[in-house]
Amino acid sequence: MDNYINKKFVASYSGGKDSTLAIYRAIQKGMKPIGLITTYNTDRNRSWFHGIPTDLLNKISKEINIPIELIVTNGEMYRENFVSKLKSSREQGAEICVFGDIDIEGHLKWCTDVCIEAGIKAYFPLMYENRKNIVYEFIDLEFKSIITTVDNSRMSNSFLGKILSRDIVNEIEKNGADICGENGEYHTFAFDGPLFSNPVQFSTEEIIHVDNYSTLPIK
Repeated sequence: MDNYINKKFVASYSGGKDSTLAIYRAIQKGMKPIGLITTYNTDRNRSWFHGIPTDLLNKISKEINIPIELIVTNGEMYRENFVSKLKSSREQGAEICVFGDIDIEGHLKWCTDVCIEAGIKAYFPLMYENRKNIVYEFIDLEFKSIITTVDNSRMSNSFLGKILSRDIVNEIEKNGADICGENGEYHTFAFDGPLFSNPVQFSTEEIIHVDNYSTLPIK
């Protein structure tokens, strides 16, 4: 698909830096967002993976002026419910689903497969690009994001609460973790930048430690 201008899309939105940059790039290509879809963990009452509560998702939707729809699901029904939401999005006019995945083959295959099943095209704006270039681009565009989760087996939880900057991501790389966190070394919450009318207001709670992971909850 070479001509993206005016193509209507939904995006798989985690709230993190990569999905945010993917959405931004899609819009820059002339594509038209009709909605974002976020998987919501019924066991935790927060979004899957990035742990964003519904009130905060509503604030994001207001500031970026794009509707956010939840896929409310447990782990067992995750794929089935994701496909169902994609089918619904297609019926509402979406031709494409945008994903922020970069180069982990299992992720790319899963996203492509669910789109095929739903009859919609998968599009990966960041696919196979240099990870350092991607995170630098996000920062240089003046997006703002905070580190909310770290894998303690691969990087220090002292990075929790840090706002991404070139200095911070270079320090992450120096400590032996992937600079982009593509392997799950860290997760972020993007709260300001070119997509946002105003910064999303949020607060943080006490750090939670579960297994190898430390999380700074946001609300």
